[in-house]
Amino acid sequence: MKFPEAYRDQEVVVLGLAKSGVQVAKIFHQAGARVTVNDKKERQLCPEAAELEALGISVICGGHPDTLVHANIALVVKNPGIPYSAPPVMQAQSLGIEVVTEVEVASFLCQAPIIGITGSNGKTTTTTWVGNILKQAGAKAIVAGNIGIPLSEAVQAATAEHWLVAELSSFQLKGTSQFHPRIACLLNVGETHLDYHGTMEDYIASKAKLFANQTEEDYAVLNWDNEVCRSLAERVRATLLPFSAKERLDFGVYAEPPYSAEPDELQRSVVYRDELGQVHRIIDVREIGIPGRYNVENALAASAICLAAGIDPERLRQPLASFEGVEHRLEYVRTVDGVLYYNNSKATNAVATAMAIDAFAGGIVLIAGGLDRGSDYMELVPIFQDKVKAVVTLGETKDKIRRVAEAAGIRAIKTVDTGEDAADTIRQAVREAAALAAPGDIVLLSPACASWDMFASYEERGRIFKEAAHSLK
Repeated sequence: MKFPEAYRDQEVVVLGLAKSGVQVAKIFHQAGARVTVNDKKERQLCPEAAELEALGISVICGGHPDTLVHANIALVVKNPGIPYSAPPVMQAQSLGIEVVTEVEVASFLCQAPIIGITGSNGKTTTTTWVGNILKQAGAKAIVAGNIGIPLSEAVQAATAEHWLVAELSSFQLKGTSQFHPRIACLLNVGETHLDYHGTMEDYIASKAKLFANQTEEDYAVLNWDNEVCRSLAERVRATLLPFSAKERLDFGVYAEPPYSAEPDELQRSVVYRDELGQVHRIIDVREIGIPGRYNVENALAASAICLAAGIDPERLRQPLASFEGVEHRLEYVRTVDGVLYYNNSKATNAVATAMAIDAFAGGIVLIAGGLDRGSDYMELVPIFQDKVKAVVTLGETKDKIRRVAEAAGIRAIKTVDTGEDAADTIRQAVREAAALAAPGDIVLLSPACASWDMFASYEERGRIFKEAAHSLK
């Protein structure tokens, strides 16, 4: 891709409206390009269309016309969620037309140094945490990307004095070629989104694009405990700043003592060993504001990122301790009759659910199930055996989750299916879970699946769960 001004008087197609599509269309229109925006949804479901048409931008709703993409198109910018198997994308690629995502466009307009954060799990928590730490340490920061504010919108307010902290998905990164973050962090890589990427090789390659344009002046923050992350270290040109929960590092951020040693949790701290070998204690693990070992790993990553951004180690403890988490990520909802209710609707894969379960000592009544992407979820059997006492299943994968629970030897299993009323299904699941729980137990919504079989988003699913928990007498 080139700077937007280079597309003056040329045709640019934007696939997908939503926030990012609207912003990108405006950017190229202002740069003098002839912009056409296309969305397969019907016109009445595209309220943004009128605003763009008032600016003179062509909008086509209700499908993808065969004439939409042709040889004279200079660039296609697609919504990250649109698969590469979509007809207009395939047609563009067959014609040799470059296809990018909004993240690539934003990078050409950004004056601020970018912190790019990706991973299979923990992106939103870590991104939000980094933004909070930077602000509390006195730096200017804007948090954007996959977290809510499109990057192409955020760059309008970002100056050279800011850090632009961007949560980035594999869908977004796959459509980049020149994106260049000053600090790039890969939290972890697990098997997910194979319905989109097709293979793990493509998924990993998309994540690895985060580091592709970095130089020796940049930083690459990698999870030293994750095999895929560690393998990528040989390919990055940036200064490597690793983090680890399991190993003492010669340089980097790690847990001391390491989790591999399994000492009393009260003895463990987050520490940083600098380039001179000096060790700085950042915070005791018991002081971290949100529970769970995986949030310790998120704290390690957030600390490493902020150290790479120049924050003094002594400025990290307070924001790490005061952080209360992000909605739908192991979010405490309420306690009823001694039973604690937690909303972890963002857990859209088995790894995320295993991490959430592992955050607690046991006594978990799990609500799980959702969109079927082909996994059998059998990797959950060991953690079910250790910590789950009962399971309530729902969604397309309800029978698969039931089989996992049965394989784990769990006898208290309920399946809920109220037909097309998805909200009532969640409410019924909460009532069933409440009946299975005893004082001291935890009712945990952690579906291990995406929400799209029943809900528009994991946020909607989580909100209904919280409403249902608050409605319990």
